[in-house]
Formats: sequence, structure tokens, C-alpha cells
Amino acid sequence: MTSLQTAAAVLGGLLVLGSLLSGLARRSMLSLAALFVLAGFLLGNGAIGVLHFKASSGFVTDLATVALIVILFRDGLEVDGELLQSHWQLPLRKLAIGMPITAIVVAALTRALVGLSWTESFLLGALLSPTDPVLSSGVVTDPRVPRVIRHSLNLESGLNDGLALPAVLAFAAALEVGKGHFVWWHFVLQDVGLGFAFGLACGLIGSLLMPRSDTERSDRPIPAHQKALYGLGVAFATYGVTVLPPKGNGFIAVFVAAIVVGIRRPDLRHEFAERAEEVVEIVKLGIFAVFGSLLTIHGLFGDGWAAVAVVAATFLLARPLAVFLALAGTRLVPAEKAFMAWFGPKGVATMTFALLILGRDIDAGARIFNIAALAVFVSIILHGLTDTPGIRWIARRERVEVSEVALDSAD
Repeated sequence: MTSLQTAAAVLGGLLVLGSLLSGLARRSMLSLAALFVLAGFLLGNGAIGVLHFKASSGFVTDLATVALIVILFRDGLEVDGELLQSHWQLPLRKLAIGMPITAIVVAALTRALVGLSWTESFLLGALLSPTDPVLSSGVVTDPRVPRVIRHSLNLESGLNDGLALPAVLAFAAALEVGKGHFVWWHFVLQDVGLGFAFGLACGLIGSLLMPRSDTERSDRPIPAHQKALYGLGVAFATYGVTVLPPKGNGFIAVFVAAIVVGIRRPDLRHEFAERAEEVVEIVKLGIFAVFGSLLTIHGLFGDGWAAVAVVAATFLLARPLAVFLALAGTRLVPAEKAFMAWFGPKGVATMTFALLILGRDIDAGARIFNIAALAVFVSIILHGLTDTPGIRWIARRERVEVSEVALDSAD
């Protein structure tokens, strides 16, 4: 195991180097997160071996837990009530229809090509169903991309981490060695039910305890950065309370609590987004580096061409099929559907979920992790290369369509 001193020195060095190269990263095909994955790979077991972590170690498991708490809370806060009311149709279709289709197609291909059991295959499908705009952030921020597409992709990626989580946990619990027979209704009642209930309660309490700006005493106002830290406190307190007996699922609780706080207290959501994003970013980059250090060429291609075929089909078949079926009957033209189908990269959620799976006693855990890791690696390259060209393409298509509409109106 790498010592804490070595890990701290490497993380510090990567943060310094990443900050210095951030401008170059924005102009290249690689995001800063992708650079951390590649750096972790070069420093880890796959290359020179400076970083050496055991996937089952407490450090990796605890880091993945902290990352999930922070990421799920941030994602839940982004579920803005007004945005859901005005732009909910497209992301809801992709979440309710597209995600299950993606998971089912990936599972069927994994079963046929790799030979994993159905439960193991569905676990991999659940791991690869969430999307993450971190690896193609320009798509959801560039004003040249139509607003409806940007909002749809952003809201989808913000919600699908939390929605994929119950399926990931359920399939993992069913596969874990030594846990006895898996009872699905017990999982729903205890993990999902109690997690949801604790999340609602903690979110409600958290939204009430912090005074609102218009009721704060002028001589003792609460600083904005303290409100951001308060949000983090709510996230970790929710997780800690939920995993105590009778032991609900803390991750589900955190996501639900964040949705409640975000909708009831837009001011807290704003302060968290403005001032706590750096903390979230550091945690995410740490996960990217540790994730990369656990990868090896032998592991990534352990299942040979079958694993490559599953990854290729994830991007070229499963995601496009899911998006086109989910968005059938909408006013979107095929080009817009194709754009959203392609830009569904696999990133921090898939990584973090995969780390948790790798840390559990699951027979095929390493194979599932490696296929998911290969998908993330491919996503880093493909979506990094096509980010800017894709934005230019959709912008040209949009200008042409606007011009054609104007000509038709003039006629």
C-alpha cells in the first residue's frame, strides 16, 4: 500500500500541475479529469508503480464513499424545481426510458459476448447507464449548442447517478459472497425505503435549521462560505445518521436530502455551487487518480475482444438506441437526437460505483470493474476528440435550420 505521505505528495503535485496545465487542457482533447486518470495510470500498477493501492483497502473504499456523498449531494442540489417544471420532458424520457434500455442492451451483450451471469451482466449495465458531462463539459456550457439540448444533457447527467445507484447496489448485494440469500423486497424496504425516508427528513430539517437571508439579524449575518460548508455538513450528517440501525442506504438518503434542500432553499444551493465546487472538484480528481492507478493493460483487456465489443456497443448501439426510443414523438430532429445520443460519456459516477464493486467480495468483481474502466478510458478519448467538432456540427445544423424556417416564412 502507498503511504499517506506519498499519496498526499502525488495528489498535491497533480493538483499543482493540473492547475498550470488547465488552459492547455481546455484547448486539447483531454479534460483535467482525464489528465488525472492518465496520470494515475502512469504512476500506478499499470506503469511505474509509484502509487499502489489495494482495491479492497479501507482507504479506497472510504475515498469512494466520500466521493459518492459529495457528488450525489451536488447532483441532487442541481434538481431545481423551476427547471424541472419547464424542461422536464426530455430528461425524464431519457431517465425513465433511456437508462433502463441502455442497461438492458449492455447486459444482453455482456451475457452473450463475455459470458457473465445475468445478474453480473445487469450489474455492468447499471454501471454503464449513467452519463457524465465532466468529460465533455463544453457540450453543456457552450452557447452554440441549442439550449434545450444543453439543459436536457445537464439535467439527465445530474439525476442519473442517483437513479442508477439503487440498481447498482441491488445487483451488488445479490452477488456478494457470504451475505446469504438476497431478498429483493427486503432491500427495497430497508435500503431504498429507509434511505428515502431519512433523506426526506434530513433534507427538511436541514432546510429549516439554516436561517433565511431575509430573517437573519443584520448584526450577525451568516457568511456565504459557512452556508456552503453547512451544505456539506448536511450531506455527511445525512449519510451518517442513515447507516445507523436500522441501517437504510446512506447514498440514497444523501441524494434525496439534496433534492429537498435544493428545492426548498435555492439560496443554499447557490452558495454551495459558488463556493463548495472546489471541494467537490478535489474529491473528484482524487477519485480519478486512484481509479487510474488501479488499472493495468492486462486487466483492461482481460476479456479480450469481447470486452472491446461490449464497450463499442455501449456507445454505438445501446446509448443511441435508448435515446432514439426515449425521444420518439418529440419535436427534436434526428440530428439533435444523434448529438444527445453520442454525448453520453462515462465518467466519475461509473468510476466511483466500479470502485465500490471492486472493494466488495464479488466473484466477477474484477472483470466487471475492468470492462467499466475500459469504457471510461474509451470515453475519455472519443468524447475528448469529438467535443469541439460536435459543437461546431450542431451549431451549423442549427443555423441552417433557422435559415430554412426564415425562408419558408418569407415564402
